[in-house]
Parts: sequence; structure tokens; C-alpha cells
Amino acid sequence: MTVVDRLREVPLFGGLAAEDLARICSRVTEISIAAGDVLFAEGETAEQAYVIVSGEVEVLKETERRETLLAVRTAGDVIGEMALLRQEPRMATVRARSDAELLCIPKAALDGLLDTSPSAARAMFTTLLDRWQETNDQLKHNERMVQLGTLTAGVAHELNNPAAAVKRSAGLLAEALEEYRSAVASAELDASEVKVVGEVASHEAVSSLSAMERADREEEIEDWLEARGVPEPWQRAATIVDGGVDIETLQNLEDQVGRDRLIPAIAVVSATSQIRRLVAEIGEGAGRLSDIVGALKSYSYLDQAPVQDVDVVQGIEDTVLLLGHKLKGIEIVREFDPVLATITAYGSELNQVWTNLLDNAADAVSDVDDPAITLRTMAKDDEIIVEVEDNGAGILSEHKSRIFDSFFTTKPPGEGTGLGLQITHRIVVLDHRGAIEVDSVPGRTTFRVILPISQPTQEDP
Repeated sequence: MTVVDRLREVPLFGGLAAEDLARICSRVTEISIAAGDVLFAEGETAEQAYVIVSGEVEVLKETERRETLLAVRTAGDVIGEMALLRQEPRMATVRARSDAELLCIPKAALDGLLDTSPSAARAMFTTLLDRWQETNDQLKHNERMVQLGTLTAGVAHELNNPAAAVKRSAGLLAEALEEYRSAVASAELDASEVKVVGEVASHEAVSSLSAMERADREEEIEDWLEARGVPEPWQRAATIVDGGVDIETLQNLEDQVGRDRLIPAIAVVSATSQIRRLVAEIGEGAGRLSDIVGALKSYSYLDQAPVQDVDVVQGIEDTVLLLGHKLKGIEIVREFDPVLATITAYGSELNQVWTNLLDNAADAVSDVDDPAITLRTMAKDDEIIVEVEDNGAGILSEHKSRIFDSFFTTKPPGEGTGLGLQITHRIVVLDHRGAIEVDSVPGRTTFRVILPISQPTQEDP
């Protein structure tokens, strides 16, 4: 079969006049690639389009260091034309799935064809729209999966610390209870002594001491205990300080129970303080777990209608909590309007916006010595404004006009799909009839989201 016959079987070229077809065929070359060979790689400069004569190729996109299969192309398909026509680097990698034969069409030949043939231009336009929609849908799905993976990793990380603390404290509590039982049995305190020891052990725990003040108090109590022959005074001192007991209280205990009864009384006080401290740690860990689960439920708007009255600040705080692992080491500055109104919105979609903006900001400050992200909210007329500002290197001026374009990313291949900001733009502008702006200079980049407080009804013009 001749090159002319092969091209006539391709919808893009099938309707061409004979002279147009002959002209482009004169510029076409035939190539063969073996299974596993890469035809072109993501990020490369586009110089040719290809028509598959036989075999199969797969279109792959690197996302978050993983390969995503976008499509499989077979005989009769045209590939590589999107980057060629847009004069942009390849947005995906094409690799042979089997041995394949292809026709290689240089850019100049394709440009000449589209300039002289309306039918070819229409066919190319239809092909591009179909290809764009297919790829866009696939990568939108993948972007959501990446976001879900980011949140899952973050939640797992945030849950692990308090869960581990609760488990550790519960194990120590069992030991502390046994120590308390032994101390009480050994002390053989009478009723009056039990009352005195109970009053000492029920002191309010101290949490307001600075590290220096705590060290000084521990040293003071350790010296006091050591002077009275209390075993392991360094260990007893730490737990006694945890229980809020000071030297004056210990001296009062000694005066009431006597020097010879002091050591068993101190053992009971120490064991009681240890139990109270561990119970407090378990309560704190359980509270943290509850906060994270609550934030996750709030973030996802479980069991709620799609449109709700949304507390924007709460949504931002939930997102910060769930992205805690990504934001570790970054100073988060909050400048929130204390009386900001709720807005009518798609709550879960807005939280995708905050997730994308915070995730990008965290990446932007990854190489900064003192990374900081500032979060602002304010009201103006019938709108609220949310700003996410970072002190990263900034966005190059030539990139500012394209940052909301599909597939555009300044990250290296494999570290971004180029859809995060495009999805953010869609949610803000199309779904909420708002606006999103960006200001960027070296050392300060601000994304500004403007949202109406009330969404127009379907009957509104």
C-alpha cells in the first residue's frame, strides 16, 4: 500500500483534494519503532506529527512521579499534533506498546496543509477537541486522585502521632497504677495521713512554667528530697513537679506526717502525680484524634447537601490541619476577619481550592530559609476575599498569563499535572461566579480569591 493510500484511510486526510494529498505525501517519511521504544518524551520540542500505520502506542503522563496511562492509539490515529499546532513542548510521552510503523509528517508540511485546505482544518479541529476533552477528563480524574492521596497521607501522618501517644501513655498508665497500688500498700497510712497525702496529690497540674522555671523547680525539689533520703530523687522530682507540687507543699506534708513517714508518703504522691499526668496525656491525644476526624468530616462536608452556608475560615483551618505534614516547618500567619460572614457555596469544592493553593504555596517556599505562608480573609461589599501569600521566589512574568491554563506547569515532568490551578479557576469562576487573581514579585506571591456572599439563582440573569 502506498503512502497516499494509507493517508486516505485516515479521517484527517481522507477528504483532501488529490493535489493537496500528493503535496503532503511528498514530505512524509516512514519510520518503524520496536515495542518499548519511546517515540517522543514529555517536555520535548515538537517537530513532527505521526500517523500510525500498524501496531499500538500508549500515551503516558508523569504525575507525582507516577506514570498515568492516558490512552492507547492504534492504526489510523494521528498523534503528536497538539503540541505541534500549539507550538509547545510535548505534554505527554508516547511509547510503543507493540512493534509499530508510522508516517512522520513535518511541522512545515502540516502547517501548509492547514493553510490551504479548509476540510483538513475542520477535521483537525474536531480531532483536537475530542483529544483535548479525553485527555482533560482523564487528568482531572487523576488530579483528584492525587489530591486524595495527598490528603490521605496527611491524615495518616496527623493521626499517627496522637494515636502513638495514646498507646504509649496507656501502657505506662498500667505500670503507674501498679506502682500506686504498691506504694499505698507499703505506706500503711492512717486516716489523717491519707487525707493529707490526698490533698497534696490533688494539686492542680502546672502547665504554665517555662522550661527554665521547670528545670529550677525540679532541681530545688530534687535537692530537698535527696536531703531527706528519698530514693531516686531525680525521678520523683519530675513527677512531683508535673503534679503542681512545690517546696512549700512538701514541707507542709513533712510537718504533718513526720520525717519517718515522709518517704512512703512521697511515694504515694509521686505515683498519683504520674497517673494524673498520663490520664491527661491520653485525654489530650484522644482530643487531637477527635479534632482531626472532625476536620476531615467538615472538610468533605459528609452527609450535607452540595450547596451550604459555608464558613470559609473554618474550611481553611480544616485544610491547614489536614495538610499539616506538607506545611511542617512553615510559619502559618493568620490574618482573618473576625466577623466574616458565611457564604452560599459548594463547600467541598472550595476546600479543593484551599488545598491546591496551600499545596502550591508549600512547594513555592520549599527552598526558602524562613518559609512563611500568610492567610487572609476580608469582606468588601457583597463579596469576601481570601488571600494565600507565600514568600517564595515568585512567578516569572512570562508565566503569569498561563498559570491557569490546562496542563501548564512550571514544575519538572512528573511533579505536576498542570491542572491544580486550572481546576481552582474553574471552581472559583465557573462554579461560584467569583474571580481569582495573582500578584507576584520575587519574595512575595499572592493568590486572591473573590467570592460572592450569595450565589445567584438559576432565574437570575
